[in-house]
Amino acid sequence: MTTLSIESGRSGPVDASVRELDGRRVVVAEFADDPVGHPLPSEASASLVAAARRARQDGLPLIVVLSTTGSDINEGVAALHGWGRVAGELTACSGVVPTIAIVDGPAVSGPALLLGVVDATIMTERSYAFVSGPVMVEQFTGIQISKEELGSASAISRSAGIATLVVRDRASGFDAAAELLAYLPDHVDVEPAVWFCDDPADRRCPEAARVLPESPTGSYDVRHIIEMIADHDSMLELRALWATNVVTAFATIAGRPVGVVANQPMSLAGTLDIAASQKAARFVSICDAFNLPIITLVDTPGFYPGKDLEWRGMIRHGAQLVQAYARATVPRLCVILRKSYGGAYIVMDSKTMGNDLCLAWPGAELAVMGAGQAAAILQRRASDAERAAFEADYAERLLNPYVAAERGLVDAVIDPADTRAEISAALEILAHKRELLAPRKHDNSPL
Repeated sequence: MTTLSIESGRSGPVDASVRELDGRRVVVAEFADDPVGHPLPSEASASLVAAARRARQDGLPLIVVLSTTGSDINEGVAALHGWGRVAGELTACSGVVPTIAIVDGPAVSGPALLLGVVDATIMTERSYAFVSGPVMVEQFTGIQISKEELGSASAISRSAGIATLVVRDRASGFDAAAELLAYLPDHVDVEPAVWFCDDPADRRCPEAARVLPESPTGSYDVRHIIEMIADHDSMLELRALWATNVVTAFATIAGRPVGVVANQPMSLAGTLDIAASQKAARFVSICDAFNLPIITLVDTPGFYPGKDLEWRGMIRHGAQLVQAYARATVPRLCVILRKSYGGAYIVMDSKTMGNDLCLAWPGAELAVMGAGQAAAILQRRASDAERAAFEADYAERLLNPYVAAERGLVDAVIDPADTRAEISAALEILAHKRELLAPRKHDNSPL
C-alpha cells in the first residue's frame, strides 16, 4: 500500500491511501472499523477531500468506506463546512472517475447524502443510513421506529434503491467494489478493459425464444434472456431489490463490458413507474459517463397508470429516462422482444430517441396500445363479435414489427437465436463511434 503524498494521509478516524485492488490502482479513503461509527470532524473531512482530489487528478477510481454518525457536534459549523467540502469534491469527480461508497456501520445525517452523489453504494449487513434518525422521526411524526427498520441495508435497498449491492462485511465490500470496477475504466478518457472471453461472439442462442410464454400476457424472467445473450457468467445485476419492474446489469459480450437495461415482465408486467424510470435513467447515465455501450431489451405495455403516480410526478420522472437516453453518446442497441407500446416505446431507447441499431423479434408488437385497449376506446358501443373482429384486424395490420421496419423505425427483424451474434457484430462496428458534444455548460435535467 502506498500512502497518499498529501498533507494528511490519515486524520483521526480516516485513512487515505493509494492501493492495489485486484490489480488496479485505486484511491481509498477509509474510516476505521467500528460498528458504532465515528463523528466526522473537519480534519477527517480534509482527508476525504484530499483523497477525492487525488483520484480526480491522477485519473484513478475512488472508494470511500463510510462509518460515521455525522458531523462532529462538538466542533460546530466547522464540521458542517468539512463534509460540505467533501460533497463538492465528490461532485467534481462525478463523470470523471468512478466513485464507490462502502457503508460499513452508520452513514447518517448530512454525510448520508454523499451516498446519492457517488456512482455506486455497497452496504454491509450491519450498516444503516438515513438523513433523519428515529428520534427526529418520532418528534416530528409521532411514529416510533428502530434504526434497522428506518435505514438498514435490506430496508433501503428495497424501498429507496440506495444500495447498489448488499454484502456480508467490509472485506466483501472491497471484493464487490473490485467486481464493479472490472466493468469500468479508470477514468472518462479511456474505455473499459476488454475481458478474456472464450464464448464465441457468433454463438447462437435458440433457447432465448423459448423463454417467452405462449400467452401474450404471460410473464417470464428477462434475466434468463440477458444471461443467454451475454458471455457466460458475466452478468452482474445492480439494485436488484428496488424497482424490480426493470433490470439493470453490467455484462460482457464477446469480452466487451456493456450495460443492459431490460423491462421485467415478472414485476408489474414490465410497466414503467417512477422508481423504474429513476433506476434506468441513473444506470444509463453511468454507462454513458464511462463509455459502456447500452443494450436495451424491451417488453413493456407502457407506463403504469395511477392517480398517485401522476401526482408524485410521473411526467417529470419519466422525462429523466427520456433525457438520459437522448443525451447518451455511447453505442446504443435496442432489441424489442415482445411488447413496445405508447410512450414507453419512445423512452426505452427507440429509433426516435437516436439509438444506433433497433432490432425486433418476429412476434414483437409495436403500437400506440394493444388491440384490447384500442377496442375499448374505439369500439365502445360495438357488440362482442364486432370487437373481436376489430381486435383481430388491428393485430394483423398494426401489431407486428414489419410495419415499423417499413417506416425505418426498426432496422431488422431477426431470429431470436441470432440476437447475440447481431449485437456482437454491431458492437464491433460501433467500437469507434464518436459524437460531437453540444457546446453548452450542461443540460437541465428534470430532477
